[in-house]
Amino acid sequence: MDIYQINQYISDLLSDAKHQLIADTMNKTLNRLTFEDVKKAAKNFDGAIKHTPTNHAITLSAITGADVYIKLENRQFTASFKERGALNKLVNLTPEQKKNGIIAASAGNHAQGVAYHGNRLGIPTTIAMPLGTPFVKISNTEALGAKVVQVGERFDETAEAARKIAEEKGLTVVHPFDDYHVMAGQGTIAIEYLEDVPDLDILLVPVGGGGLISGIATAAKAIKPDIKIFGVQSERFPSLYRALRNEEYISQGSTLAEGIAVKTIGDKTVEICRNIVDDVLLVSEEEIEKAVGMLLTIEKTVAEGAGACPLAAIIRYPEMFKNKKVGLIITGGNIDTRLLASILMRSLVRDGRITRLRIELPDIPGALSIISSIIGNKGGNIIDVSHHRLFTELPAKETYSNITLETRDAKHLEDILDELRSEGFEVSVNRNIDM
Repeated sequence: MDIYQINQYISDLLSDAKHQLIADTMNKTLNRLTFEDVKKAAKNFDGAIKHTPTNHAITLSAITGADVYIKLENRQFTASFKERGALNKLVNLTPEQKKNGIIAASAGNHAQGVAYHGNRLGIPTTIAMPLGTPFVKISNTEALGAKVVQVGERFDETAEAARKIAEEKGLTVVHPFDDYHVMAGQGTIAIEYLEDVPDLDILLVPVGGGGLISGIATAAKAIKPDIKIFGVQSERFPSLYRALRNEEYISQGSTLAEGIAVKTIGDKTVEICRNIVDDVLLVSEEEIEKAVGMLLTIEKTVAEGAGACPLAAIIRYPEMFKNKKVGLIITGGNIDTRLLASILMRSLVRDGRITRLRIELPDIPGALSIISSIIGNKGGNIIDVSHHRLFTELPAKETYSNITLETRDAKHLEDILDELRSEGFEVSVNRNIDM
């Protein structure tokens, strides 16, 4: 590099710094989020928030064709990134606000983050939850030191009730996403990520109300202006996707990604996203479910549906990320154990490792034994058998058995099916998942 190039390089750096200073000053004037806010939030944490691990996902990289890195926010104390925004909001309260107390409307990760750090800082904390909230969520939140108030059938009713309680009792509302202090706290993830992997090409971020992606995009773009920031949402709750395209919002039932099932994007967050988020990608329920299973079986980490959405996006759009260095944020690991067990069993069904067979056979002694011997000799494992004589359309001297079978993989299953059919048995495979 000659002296001219060096001088030009220095000039560019100074120019970038000047532009950043001007942008930060303008944003401050307009009461908007700046990179300085995010850096200040990181200092405010003072060891109370973990710098969570960033792992190179070698196997996922080989499967997807992208160079995948995962940041494990499910390793925070409450198993969610939500602690970051909650804590930054709390440390920025005035002494009077801290004395009077706070209230938050949430039945999930935000509730636990606010409760944990509110109790830790000695701030009286109330959490408003919908009337139908499972008891385990209530007890977990109370165990963290918060007072729980159940009010409202739907969450929007709960949030409105929380606002009224705040007005009546002089409490400060800690909003889950549409708050600049909360956004700044969430944005500290980007600082840590780019310290660990400075040359990331893309960050994939789950989006509910937009607080996380607003903070991350603000910080990441300031550190590495050419990085791409993509939000990921469930097809059933595409609030930001539709807002950026000025489309009418239509939610569709429930979603496995309940942590980001937000009907309306935040007013503050959507303006930030319009300016600095590159795009929003939608994923299906099946893709989210598959991603949860892959993270558990391959990366040995538990992800709730929202936390698995970034991997689901790579599954759905592989060409978009091929040969790119992609960062995924596992935003949380709070998933119901029964649901997780169901997801794992369903993934075994999809992979051909657990299959239900319907086998027609003559109603004579030993027929079922022959089938069992064939399956056993081929290395299959029978999990369940139901034998039917009465409720069948077959002739009186014939019957059928439903057999749930475990095999090594789809090829192993085909070998067993071939052997059964070669012995004269009529076999059909039930590929519907209704376990």
